[in-house]
Amino acid sequence: MKISLSISPCPNDTFMFDAMLNWRIDTEGLEFNAAFHDIEVLNSRLMSDSDRPQISKASYAIIPQIASRYCALRSGSALGRGNGPLLVAKNHDTRTDDSSLRIAIPGIHTTANMLLSRLFPKLTDKHPYLFSDIPDTVAAGECDAGVLIHEGRFVFRRYGLSLIADLGEEWEKATGLPLPLGVIVADRTLPEGVAEKVERILRRSIEYAFANPEVSLPFIREHAQEMDEEVIRKHIALFVNDYSLDIGTAGTDAVTALLDMPAEAVFRQ
Repeated sequence: MKISLSISPCPNDTFMFDAMLNWRIDTEGLEFNAAFHDIEVLNSRLMSDSDRPQISKASYAIIPQIASRYCALRSGSALGRGNGPLLVAKNHDTRTDDSSLRIAIPGIHTTANMLLSRLFPKLTDKHPYLFSDIPDTVAAGECDAGVLIHEGRFVFRRYGLSLIADLGEEWEKATGLPLPLGVIVADRTLPEGVAEKVERILRRSIEYAFANPEVSLPFIREHAQEMDEEVIRKHIALFVNDYSLDIGTAGTDAVTALLDMPAEAVFRQ
């Protein structure tokens, strides 16, 4: 059976999916046709009425809008502590209560934007950019500040930018919970048992990646925005962890707190 799959080109996704996309493990008769898109493109496609993938990466923030069509898998999440989006600016004295600030965000539908709205509600002048363009955008003065995700959080000082707030740290202080960022979702109309099989294959793929971390590097480099190997390794270490294998009780609690939704409305049952 062929399955349409959409993920981001970021190292955490390519690390997790390498083994199942490149036939390093048993895929139980499933064949995945993979496409790679920026997270906001992935989110938008999931909310469209046509050309929707059967399995996709998504921001946890859009689950309320797509829950009738998609369920979240318990494997494949980007969720943890110390891995949240960063609010950065060229001026280190930038204030988070200054409503006049022009803010670059990595997409309206991202968890990063949801967090910014909750934590700093006065920052309302937001402008979406491709996540990898945000450091340059802020450094050039096109925006006063920007929210960085993915590789950008490791390299912003190269652009002369200062950290204004760690949104993940602020979330953890407020809730005591890990931060849910990205999730893998499955179309609810898939034949019975297929979503469960994909979840099982994905977990096997992540286990393989953990056991054989060097094997996936060529695949990761092929797709990564930031080619520096140290940045790639830091990225994977930050976003792929035990919660990626199975979200567990603490992860489930974090998701329900972020979305204000019961677990049974979010995850595959």
